[in-house]
Amino acid sequence: MKKLSLVFLGAPGAGKGTQATKICEKYNIPHISTGDILRANIKAGTPLGLQAKAIIDKGQLVSDDIVIGLIKDRLAQDDCKKGYLLDGFPRTIDQAVALDSFESVSMAINIAVNEDEVVERIAGRRMCACGESYHISTYSKDTCAKCGGKLYQRDDDKPETVKARLDVYNKQTAPLIDYYAAKKTLYTVDGSQSVQDVFASIVKVIDDNN
Repeated sequence: MKKLSLVFLGAPGAGKGTQATKICEKYNIPHISTGDILRANIKAGTPLGLQAKAIIDKGQLVSDDIVIGLIKDRLAQDDCKKGYLLDGFPRTIDQAVALDSFESVSMAINIAVNEDEVVERIAGRRMCACGESYHISTYSKDTCAKCGGKLYQRDDDKPETVKARLDVYNKQTAPLIDYYAAKKTLYTVDGSQSVQDVFASIVKVIDDNN
């Protein structure tokens, strides 16, 4: 199998994180999250990490230049020689163009889910302070089965917040679907299936095209 360099696309709540973990385990490639890289560089006190910390401490967003620099450094490490899966990057056309300047993405996999289903999935989540999470479609109690704590809905899981996140996704990130389609590296799977069926669909796409 040639180098497997993957990008996952899909709206918030499409299941990208769940599938990324499973795919990375199956193909033994690193799961590269921009958030994780940022935290690791800040903790290690790298030059880019120090720049990022100064910006975050002011309550500002880290610039594309810094994020791209962090990604470039990470992809140059030995464990990425066989491949990798990028999670949360690229988010915009500009980031995708920058990525293309130093790395060749072999496949962009779009996990497609209807927006109404995304809202239902995320808005139906309930959390407990102990870390357990539930969904109202399969769990009707308002207390945690594990510790008895009161369940609550996170602010960013409320329907109006989910819709705002979807608006941002549609404006900034959804255009990447056409970007990768034009490069003939886009593959779309049905994200409304069960977790296992979505996984099987992604595996089939990878194995059939790599």
